[in-house]
Amino acid sequence: METVTTDAAPRPTPSATTSTEDAATAVEFWFDPICPWAWMTSRWVLEAERVRPIDVEFKVMSLSVLNEGRDLPAEYVEMMAKGWGPVRVVVAAQELHGAERPGLVRDLYTALGTRIHPGGEKDYAAAIAGALEEVGLPADLARYAGSDEYDAPLRASHEAAISRVGDDVGTPVIAVAAADGSQGPAFFGPVITPAPKGEEAGRLWDGVVAVAQVPGFYELKRSRTAGPIFD
Repeated sequence: METVTTDAAPRPTPSATTSTEDAATAVEFWFDPICPWAWMTSRWVLEAERVRPIDVEFKVMSLSVLNEGRDLPAEYVEMMAKGWGPVRVVVAAQELHGAERPGLVRDLYTALGTRIHPGGEKDYAAAIAGALEEVGLPADLARYAGSDEYDAPLRASHEAAISRVGDDVGTPVIAVAAADGSQGPAFFGPVITPAPKGEEAGRLWDGVVAVAQVPGFYELKRSRTAGPIFD
């Protein structure tokens, strides 16, 4: 979305184009739970993790933060006001339970996103309650949807993404570590629909790696002609 559980993916298995001796490439994936395009991309990157040696770490960013102070249509302003709830709950869960639950952000995002996007749940409070129950987190975490108590780490995570790509983008943001393990470039996207499966997902990942290795690569884009296809 541009400006205006259980772990869903097992550890990657070798494909015909990879070696079992390859070290997993670290991937950072920033998302806002309410963004349908981030959801589509997240399902692709989890599918790519099945067929390529990558290790995806999910992190939050926020369209509500991104759009603060901007002149927006009333409908979008309302959406941004509602958008604080899900991302705040994810951050609170990470802050309070992340140390004991590796993969918690990934699991909670999957549970939330399944309800909000393919599930079509417009009541974010209901989506949050169901997701917390599904992943075995305390129900009282839902109260953080209306609290700014953990906005500092939320904003820090958001800024970590924006500092890598600039503020003229939206969500998702994806970053690929360099071959030596150091911090690599980050990009907005890819924006895709529907999410590729199997080796098709792997080939798209190979393309992302290819452009990430070109220091001067910045943008590749065309107008969208279809909405999110939740397949």
